[in-house]
Amino acid sequence: MSGKVDMKVVMLGQAACGKTSLVERFIYNRFNTNYQTTIGAAFGARNMAVQGKQICVGLWDTAGSERYEAMSRIYYRDAKAAVICYDITNAESADRAKFWVSEVQKHEEDCKIYLCGTKLDLAMDKPQERQVDFHDLSDYAEEVGAKVIETSSKTGNNVEKLFNCVVEDFAVTNADVMATLENSTITLHNNKKKKGCC
Repeated sequence: MSGKVDMKVVMLGQAACGKTSLVERFIYNRFNTNYQTTIGAAFGARNMAVQGKQICVGLWDTAGSERYEAMSRIYYRDAKAAVICYDITNAESADRAKFWVSEVQKHEEDCKIYLCGTKLDLAMDKPQERQVDFHDLSDYAEEVGAKVIETSSKTGNNVEKLFNCVVEDFAVTNADVMATLENSTITLHNNKKKKGCC
């Protein structure tokens, strides 16, 4: 992988809502039940294929604790996309996600927002544990010009779909960047062209 990041993506959301697990599943295709709390921010990157090009996606996984709030602003500066996570079994985390939406829109107007519901496997195994209604979040996302998708880092469900959507949207709105990229030799899972991927 080259050292140059073509697309900066920031991960935001309440502490313990599943940001680090999502990054681990996306970059390394693995799941660990024993994550340490992120201090400040952690960085990871992965090459993806989009429109026949190879793009290096850099992810900044930020700390969710409120005491790191000001620090998080440093990491979403100049980000092309923000994946704002919430735990679908924790209503408070959805409220916190809405806070981050307003923060990003206030400071980075050109940053595209993706609301990511995490821990879908828990809600599927025990529907009574769901605290965040998908349709309510979809209505909110429509109001703020965001997209919403529910994922499970444990099973991998919808993780590729989420990030495929992120890079495809980036490719459409950043033709100048895409023109400078090398042709891709990487095949992406589930990278079929489709409308409304999120």
